[in-house]
Amino acid sequence: MTTTAGAPTLTRWFALIDSDRPEGILDLIAPDFRFSIVFGTGAGQATDFAGEREALEGYLRQREKGVLTHHVVSASVNGHDEFVLGETRRGDVFESTFVAAARIGSDGEVRNLMIGRSPMLELHDPR
Repeated sequence: MTTTAGAPTLTRWFALIDSDRPEGILDLIAPDFRFSIVFGTGAGQATDFAGEREALEGYLRQREKGVLTHHVVSASVNGHDEFVLGETRRGDVFESTFVAAARIGSDGEVRNLMIGRSPMLELHDPR
């Protein structure tokens, strides 16, 4: 996990999801939390995990634990919204590119989360 101060809540989210206790993200969400994670697997195939807390708990139960790591490439904040662009890796090997956007409530809890990922696009070096 690359540390980036530009989106503190999402940076913490990805650090937790990569930890030995990924369910710690549940402590970050608001009571009225809603999300969508569009999980592309290539060849035009994707699964949309979406819903509220219970659906997020289901997502956590089915995902690989301790295998992939998230590396934030860039992050920003605009008011109550946080955005990140990053890569997931399996060891040192590229797995996918992801984007995430979160709306953070005035209490600091995540109210809405949208994540999209695709293994079909590896980011170029910006030079």
